[in-house]
Amino acid sequence: MTARYLVLAGGLSHERDVSLRSGRRVLDALRSEGVEADLRDADASLLAVLSDGGYDAVLVALHGGAGEDGALREVLDVAGVPYVGSSPAACRIAWDKPTAKALAVRVGLSTPGSVVLPHAAFRELGAGAVLDRLVGHLGLPLMVKPARGGSALGTNRVDKPDELPSAMVSCFSYGEAALVEQFVEGTELAVTVVDTGGGPRALPPVEIVPLSGVYDYTARYTAGHTEFYCPARLSDEVAAAVSEAAVLAHTALGLRDLSRVDLVVEAAGVVQLLEVNTAPGMTETSLLPMAVDAAGLSLGALLRELLEQAAAR
Repeated sequence: MTARYLVLAGGLSHERDVSLRSGRRVLDALRSEGVEADLRDADASLLAVLSDGGYDAVLVALHGGAGEDGALREVLDVAGVPYVGSSPAACRIAWDKPTAKALAVRVGLSTPGSVVLPHAAFRELGAGAVLDRLVGHLGLPLMVKPARGGSALGTNRVDKPDELPSAMVSCFSYGEAALVEQFVEGTELAVTVVDTGGGPRALPPVEIVPLSGVYDYTARYTAGHTEFYCPARLSDEVAAAVSEAAVLAHTALGLRDLSRVDLVVEAAGVVQLLEVNTAPGMTETSLLPMAVDAAGLSLGALLRELLEQAAAR
């Protein structure tokens, strides 16, 4: 009997549109390999569809909390439906950037200095006094981002003290806690890690050069706003260090099947971990498909292999 797979995309997070684009690309890639697959939104009919549809495995192309905080995967586990990707517990760890950073440091990885500030503390302790202390402690420039979130929504670079209040307000519109992080100058990279049964391995790193200087939502999803180099323009030694750091982060967080690890390499060669994504984008400007192409692989064939592996678990 021919295997049937389901791609989940959409959802109700701020990243719904990106997720739908990812889902359509995944579906096209699978069908180009002759794979029988359907695309559905994650809505109130999902459990009935899973019960009646006879799907062998699911690929989650949901971004934001809906696809990355582990909740949907908990439901899939309860429903007894196998899926590509990490367990709910591992997703929760990676989704919470401060927790992921702490685990990365524990295994010897470097990550920019940071402070986590919940909205309540920001409001109750007095915004002005708190922000002054933040600048004094971390210096400038800074990156302000939601402690939980994706697609760089609510993320802003702060170069001057008077830019910090608006950056915090923007951040809090996407989450209850802000991660205020030292901005690291260097080469920005994304490394896809995949494991099709032989252990996690890093695909060629993608170098990211946003024309605006910041890899924000517009730079990520608008063609022509960012230049990409894949493989990245790195020495063999630095490229090896970057790949090693990505696989170490993937392993330390207990991830499975695939992830995307975002890093910066400073001029001195120090590799700094930024964050880890358990549901990487698959759009026409996303980084995982670029890495797959650079590795000489077919996106559809790789996803089919991961779905087959999930179905056999």
